[in-house]
Amino acid sequence: MIDTETSPPIHIHQTPDAPSRLWRLVRIVPVVLMLATIGGLLVAFVFGGMARITSWYLLQIVPPLLGLLSLLILAVYLLVKRRTSRLLWLTAGVGLLSLLPLSVWFVPVAFPASLARTTPAATVRLPADGPLQVAWGGDSIATNQHAAVPDQRWAYDLLVEPYMTESEELESYGCYGMPVVAPTDGLVTQTHDGEPDEVPGAASNNLTAPMGNFVVFQLEGGTYLVIAHLKPGTLSVEAGEQVQEGQVIGQCGNSGNTSEPHIHIHHQRQDPALFPVNFAEGLPLYFRDHDGAAMPQGGIRVDGESVTMTGDLVQHMGN
Repeated sequence: MIDTETSPPIHIHQTPDAPSRLWRLVRIVPVVLMLATIGGLLVAFVFGGMARITSWYLLQIVPPLLGLLSLLILAVYLLVKRRTSRLLWLTAGVGLLSLLPLSVWFVPVAFPASLARTTPAATVRLPADGPLQVAWGGDSIATNQHAAVPDQRWAYDLLVEPYMTESEELESYGCYGMPVVAPTDGLVTQTHDGEPDEVPGAASNNLTAPMGNFVVFQLEGGTYLVIAHLKPGTLSVEAGEQVQEGQVIGQCGNSGNTSEPHIHIHHQRQDPALFPVNFAEGLPLYFRDHDGAAMPQGGIRVDGESVTMTGDLVQHMGN
């Protein structure tokens, strides 16, 4: 018989249940997923070409979404458990890192492409006669707002005085109705007409037909030249037609995504009929036979309500 009065008490020691192996694996999934996504997209970016363009856009979407989801889960975990760990802080750090690509939505940066190493370049004449003000052009985001977009990395917007009048009358702008000419010999591969001129003086934000009425040329090297925002009903060339340099192809208008009449021109590798706007490789574009630099610079300075064009003024001088 056991003497319960004299026998020492029996103590049963219980230890907290250690996290199961499955739970340990689940906890590291967010960090591994975020790092693997960022790493994979950066590897694709290095390959260049369409892989770089695809990864550029995905970097701005997928890692931020994963980072935001991870940070929300961590916030809930902290509220419930009220304890931290090194893995938790690591997950939070990687989550914040994943949000960084969102910054390009608020502070535009030039699409990472080297002017010196991107080939082939095209050298053509200006797409109109008379003095042209370069609103946007060049290699940097400071002189060329198009530089943020892959297919328009080295695009130009060209104006004619008077410009920036803020008038709602199309005829108040010097570029409106100006003849636009073929910058070089080439095959017309695509045209589009029928888009109305937008009311000038403010951004139209036309995302349905951003190029408006346009003409696409295929150059000898197999690349493409795009001229956009033409006046409706003025296109004088058709797809399949071989045009000569200096031939009139239409008139400057204000169709598409635009704020006032101007000539937009850019050079890209892929056929615009097969690749959507903003999703192609932009290529360098230079001008010859004019009184300025081969790649004229644009730029706009805003001081309060005062807007000043700081870009180059260029004019075709003939062969």
